[in-house]
Amino acid sequence: MPPVTRFLDRHLGGTNLEVFKVRLLSSRISPCRVLPSIHSYFTNHSSLSLPQFGLYILFPIGWMYYFGTNLDNRFSVPDFWPKPHETHRIPFEREEMAEELKRLKERRLRLREARLRGEREEMERIAAEGGEGAA
Repeated sequence: MPPVTRFLDRHLGGTNLEVFKVRLLSSRISPCRVLPSIHSYFTNHSSLSLPQFGLYILFPIGWMYYFGTNLDNRFSVPDFWPKPHETHRIPFEREEMAEELKRLKERRLRLREARLRGEREEMERIAAEGGEGAA
């Protein structure tokens, strides 16, 4: 009789302890219990499982290789992004910021003056049409 069984029989006294015996005896995990599951997967399934597994592994690798190399020549639109001299330049220095604010203020005032001039001309036109219609 194994020592574990003798210990359980002597100290816990009873025949109702089969659950503990099995648990204590099966608690030893060996590498042989893990590897057969992988081995049985390839041997117990159909003969298609190994090529299918290879396809599952190689398809994403092939996809990444095809679409991941030479991207600049394969998927690019010429002159899509503007050149550095064609874009806005963000001012970082105090003088550059002052110049940019001055430029924006002048532009805002110029547009305001054009808008007011257009409104004034529109009012004069309406007044001229109204004066002719009343006469």
